[in-house]
Amino acid sequence: MQPLTHEEGLEVSFHELEFRPDRDEWIVGRQGTDEIIALPGIGMDAIRLLSAGRTVEETRSSLRASTGRDVDVRAFVERLASAGLVASIGERRFPVAQDPVSLPRVRPHHVRWLMNPVLHAVLLLVPVAALAVAVARPGTFPSWDSFLWTEYGTFTVLVQVLIGWCLIALHEAAHLLTARATGVRGRIRLGTRLQFLVAQTEVSGIWLKGRRARLTVYLSGIVLDAVIWGGCLLARAWGADFVLLPVVVATLFLALANQCLVFMRTDLYFVVQDLTGCRNLFTDTTRYLRHVAALPFGRRAPHPLRSLPARERRFVQGYAVAVVVGSVACVAIGLQVLTQVTWRLLHRSLVHLTDGSDWWSMLDALVTALVLVGLHGLWMRLWWKRHGERVRRTVRSVRERQGGRSAAASSEGTSRRPGGAS
Repeated sequence: MQPLTHEEGLEVSFHELEFRPDRDEWIVGRQGTDEIIALPGIGMDAIRLLSAGRTVEETRSSLRASTGRDVDVRAFVERLASAGLVASIGERRFPVAQDPVSLPRVRPHHVRWLMNPVLHAVLLLVPVAALAVAVARPGTFPSWDSFLWTEYGTFTVLVQVLIGWCLIALHEAAHLLTARATGVRGRIRLGTRLQFLVAQTEVSGIWLKGRRARLTVYLSGIVLDAVIWGGCLLARAWGADFVLLPVVVATLFLALANQCLVFMRTDLYFVVQDLTGCRNLFTDTTRYLRHVAALPFGRRAPHPLRSLPARERRFVQGYAVAVVVGSVACVAIGLQVLTQVTWRLLHRSLVHLTDGSDWWSMLDALVTALVLVGLHGLWMRLWWKRHGERVRRTVRSVRERQGGRSAAASSEGTSRRPGGAS
């Protein structure tokens, strides 16, 4: 972006902005972009003056008269333009860049009923009633054998994958539609968390809404999972014997348990982040852990949390412990599952493909192997898409440091050789 030069007299217009107070600052942004920023009160005053038609110079003079501070409004406008919030500066135009959106034809008025608190109360009655019935009738809970409902690995894997992804789609749709009910655009995409392949709904614009709306969107997927889980349990208690009901119940139980892993960015993580008042809990924690990890190597740098309030700093440090302990435990369990279940199932499939088994067993083994390899290949692709650039930067940095040390050693050796010869 070209800097403003001798343009203090120009007027500035903004895209359709939303903002809300947050402690002693303002959260400002626009829907359809991930760029949401926090501004001090004087920055919000500057936006209001510019939006009212004041020029850059007039805004600077007004702020100087009202606050006694000389604000560089020109640099402030440049930063806002870089964040995608400015529509025009004089004759210069900054077109709207909209992020992709899922289900674009769904409008807020189509799904506004999803924000009705009466609906929320009624929905919560389903899992509560199911839990009460299940406690009174322990046999209602399925066992882990429910996943092995057939002797054929193909059917077991394919049906489990199909059920799992259907439930995931409903979960993410709950996030997307409740966010859309508040006027927030969003999109569903695939991603990774540690060893998990996950779907996630990006609704950054929810930060511009009130707390009730934010918490409703964060918890909507969990509530829908709990409602389906409760409905299936009640159906089993009332005598329904559909063979896949236990599979759905067990799958949702694992999904709900995974939401408690707040050391990853699960739905409950965002609830914790919001209730503690931490704006970038995971990012701040990552910076803090990198800082701590670098200390034994003598790479001392300014403490990354020194600019945070004391209360937020304590939350970040406590969450850092949970991240380390939880991540180590989760990866350890994942490696055990990989070696004890996935690899054994893959090995069994390869044996059936090569030992001259009947055609049905070979087909079963082939499909099972393809599904397992495909899922792990998809995880690796998504992981590299997210972290590949960081890995490449790290490798380049290591090579540059090694090259620098080699060059220094070579130069030192060259400087000693003439002395030795003499």
